[in-house]
Amino acid sequence: MEILDAVVCGDHVLTMDRDLRVLEGGAVAVRASLIVEVGPLDALLARYRTRKVIGGPGRIVLPGLVNTHTHAAMVLFRGLADDIPLKDWLEGHIWPAENRWLSAEFVSDAIALACLEMLKAGITTYNDMYFFGDETGRTTKKMGMRAVLGVGILDFPSVSASTQDEYFEKAERFLDAWQGDDLITPCIAPHAVYTCGPETLARAASLAGKFRSLIHIHLSETDWEVQECLNRYGRRPVEHLAALGLLSPQLLAAHCVWLTDREIHLIARSGAGVSHCMESNLKLASGISPVPRMIAAGAKVTFGTDGAASNNDLSILSEMSTAAKVHKALGKDPTLLDSKTALLMATRWGAEALGLGETTGSLEEGKAADLIVIDTRSPHLTPLYNVYSHLVYSATASDVESVMINGDLVIENRRHTKADENQILEKARRWAEKIRSRQ
Repeated sequence: MEILDAVVCGDHVLTMDRDLRVLEGGAVAVRASLIVEVGPLDALLARYRTRKVIGGPGRIVLPGLVNTHTHAAMVLFRGLADDIPLKDWLEGHIWPAENRWLSAEFVSDAIALACLEMLKAGITTYNDMYFFGDETGRTTKKMGMRAVLGVGILDFPSVSASTQDEYFEKAERFLDAWQGDDLITPCIAPHAVYTCGPETLARAASLAGKFRSLIHIHLSETDWEVQECLNRYGRRPVEHLAALGLLSPQLLAAHCVWLTDREIHLIARSGAGVSHCMESNLKLASGISPVPRMIAAGAKVTFGTDGAASNNDLSILSEMSTAAKVHKALGKDPTLLDSKTALLMATRWGAEALGLGETTGSLEEGKAADLIVIDTRSPHLTPLYNVYSHLVYSATASDVESVMINGDLVIENRRHTKADENQILEKARRWAEKIRSRQ
């Protein structure tokens, strides 16, 4: 009999593959970093010997969740400035705080906290836009997470760079250094059309083309952004990116709130991915993205949390629940954004939008063993009639019992298997004391 490293099993195994197979009494066979087979538990145990069995009765096994837009290191600014408009929030509070506090040490400590929060919420892959990419990459790997890490680009000086050339020199070094890593995929992240001029965006696209990397950008987040783009360039943000040649499957556009029907068609036709950040958009009163219309048009829409400074948590389970319900209410149609579609957005579609569809996002033979186990043995998850409904409308981050990434059991019985959780929290508290003392 062949020997496995682990068998992960539950009452329900959601593959999220093309056929959306759900196995009752199913299991996932894992050897090294890969999924060997997905099938009935009894059949797998008859065919293989295993070193470890994870999960069991009362559990749901599914692919790890994918967070397609965040600024993970901003977790240390959680609650720093709330209940104000986005432009004031950025220019009056967040950018000054970043200029004062950002450093390699700050980012490293913040990323450890953000990864711990995301892992405990069942997120196995995240897509980031920020600075200090090498520190972010090293800490993310240490925490055992998969990530697409974007080098932030702006048209003005920041703690990351003083000139355009410096931004791009750092970006190219980062893209080159992290090529081929098993967990970290580098990308380039020009902030937005109002913070990056046409020349900067074209240069970013050229660099992305050289490395065949993703371009990660904020797009049409606020009505102000749309009007600013119209005033500067005579066209709306999506049209602007299309004219510059950035609208393609290589693009991941965050927010996409203020869209016309023409822009929705442009996005869908281009193959660009969209990250729907419902809770951040609600909290900042930015508006609500026309997600049902985008999906109907064929766009690849996914979920992002945005940063914890504007959300204020990093939970895709929460995003799914909020988004599915709000879109039903807005559309006056309870069938909009059904639970199965929401879970697709949070898993396979998210991985595909990041260019990782061949690696993760579904439970299939040959893919990376990125999966999570939900414990349903609690009052709010009892009884269970529809597994999709349970995950989208009832489950919370605290129900995540185990998390496996690349075959490595990172979270077991709700605790990180390698990191010192108390030390991570203590470092975060020390940073909070410093920041509070300078407010």
